Amino acid sequence: MNDNSALYAFNKFGDTVLRTAFAMTGNYTEAEDITQEVFLALHARPQDFESDEHMKAWLLRSAINRCKNLRKSARMMKNSPLDEALASTLSCEFTPRDNEIREMIAKLPEKYSSVIFLYYFEEYTVKEIASLLGKNENTVSSLLQRGRKKLKTELEKEGYVYEN
Repeated sequence: MNDNSALYAFNKFGDTVLRTAFAMTGNYTEAEDITQEVFLALHARPQDFESDEHMKAWLLRSAINRCKNLRKSARMMKNSPLDEALASTLSCEFTPRDNEIREMIAKLPEKYSSVIFLYYFEEYTVKEIASLLGKNENTVSSLLQRGRKKLKTELEKEGYVYEN
């Protein structure tokens, strides 16, 4: 089996790409579409990857870019209540509390939501996130810190209590 094939990539990282897209869009249907687009792009234009981690990074970067494009699109400006209702009922393997927090993360500006998701859900280091996003490590650290503050503020508004 060719380790760089789209099928291999899908079998190995399909769930990860779907979770990333879902966390960033807050909509399971959109996340499925983005996941499909990512793997179709890989199939149409095969890449040479140095390792599985390189492949995973490429797939996640591709998914994040598509999520950014979706957020900017006119289609997202016309989000229907039905889409929101469906998204809230589909959990994508998150617990209800995780789902609430994920929804709060998705509502953050993209620059914060992407670093928070990659750091906490995908367990990338700051250095790996910087490489993946093409940003300076200090920038990623700052975005992570500011994103945590914004998320904490939003969660406190919703009644979450933190124990230090």
